[in-house]
Amino acid sequence: MALDTIKHRLVPKHSKVSEAEKEKLFSNYNITSRELPKIFINDPAIAKQSNFKIGDVIKIERESKTAGTTFYYRIVVGA
Repeated sequence: MALDTIKHRLVPKHSKVSEAEKEKLFSNYNITSRELPKIFINDPAIAKQSNFKIGDVIKIERESKTAGTTFYYRIVVGA
Protein backbone atom coordinates (compact mmCIF):
# COMPACT_ATOMS: atom_id res chain seq x y z
CA MET A 1 0.00 0.00 0.00
CA ALA A 2 1.52 3.31 -1.09
CA LEU A 3 0.93 6.54 0.77
CA ASP A 4 -0.57 9.31 -1.35
CA THR A 5 1.30 12.35 -0.03
CA ILE A 6 -0.97 14.78 -1.90
CA LYS A 7 -4.00 13.75 0.15
CA HIS A 8 -2.25 13.79 3.53
CA ARG A 9 -3.90 16.19 5.98
CA LEU A 10 -0.63 18.04 6.64
CA VAL A 11 0.05 18.80 2.97
CA PRO A 12 -1.52 22.17 2.08
CA LYS A 13 -3.66 22.60 -1.03
CA HIS A 14 -1.66 23.60 -4.13
CA SER A 15 -3.45 25.17 -7.09
CA LYS A 16 -2.40 26.84 -10.33
CA VAL A 17 -2.93 30.61 -10.52
CA SER A 18 -4.74 31.92 -13.61
CA GLU A 19 -3.18 34.60 -15.80
CA ALA A 20 -5.63 37.20 -14.43
CA GLU A 21 -4.79 36.27 -10.83
CA LYS A 22 -1.09 36.34 -11.65
CA GLU A 23 -1.29 39.88 -13.08
CA LYS A 24 -3.30 41.03 -10.06
CA LEU A 25 -0.74 39.47 -7.68
CA PHE A 26 2.18 41.15 -9.46
CA SER A 27 0.35 44.48 -9.57
CA ASN A 28 -0.79 44.42 -5.92
CA TYR A 29 2.68 43.64 -4.58
CA ASN A 30 4.63 45.48 -7.29
CA ILE A 31 6.74 42.38 -8.04
CA THR A 32 7.75 40.22 -10.99
CA SER A 33 7.82 36.45 -11.31
CA ARG A 34 11.59 36.51 -10.65
CA GLU A 35 10.93 37.81 -7.14
CA LEU A 36 8.65 34.96 -6.10
CA PRO A 37 9.96 32.07 -4.00
CA LYS A 38 10.59 28.96 -6.08
CA ILE A 39 9.23 25.42 -5.99
CA PHE A 40 10.87 22.64 -8.00
CA ILE A 41 8.81 20.82 -10.62
CA ASN A 42 9.78 17.54 -8.94
CA ASP A 43 8.69 18.67 -5.45
CA PRO A 44 6.56 15.85 -3.97
CA ALA A 45 3.70 18.28 -3.28
CA ILE A 46 3.23 18.99 -7.01
CA ALA A 47 5.15 16.28 -8.91
CA LYS A 48 2.20 13.87 -9.14
CA GLN A 49 -0.12 16.57 -10.45
CA SER A 50 0.38 16.81 -14.19
CA ASN A 51 -1.27 20.23 -14.62
CA PHE A 52 1.79 22.15 -13.33
CA LYS A 53 4.63 23.14 -15.63
CA ILE A 54 7.76 25.29 -15.38
CA GLY A 55 6.85 28.98 -15.17
CA ASP A 56 3.45 28.44 -13.53
CA VAL A 57 2.62 30.31 -10.34
CA ILE A 58 1.28 28.06 -7.58
CA LYS A 59 -1.01 29.24 -4.79
CA ILE A 60 -0.51 27.32 -1.54
CA GLU A 61 -3.40 27.48 0.93
CA ARG A 62 -2.36 26.78 4.52
CA GLU A 63 -4.72 26.34 7.45
CA SER A 64 -3.64 27.40 10.93
CA LYS A 65 -5.50 27.34 14.23
CA THR A 66 -3.97 30.69 15.18
CA ALA A 67 -3.69 32.54 11.87
CA GLY A 68 -6.66 31.08 9.98
CA THR A 69 -6.18 30.56 6.25
CA THR A 70 -3.05 32.03 4.67
CA PHE A 71 -1.92 32.01 1.06
CA TYR A 72 1.62 31.65 -0.26
CA TYR A 73 2.76 31.89 -3.85
CA ARG A 74 5.61 30.04 -5.55
CA ILE A 75 6.86 29.86 -9.13
CA VAL A 76 7.60 26.44 -10.61
CA VAL A 77 11.21 26.00 -11.74
CA GLY A 78 13.17 23.11 -13.26
CA ALA A 79 15.15 20.74 -11.09
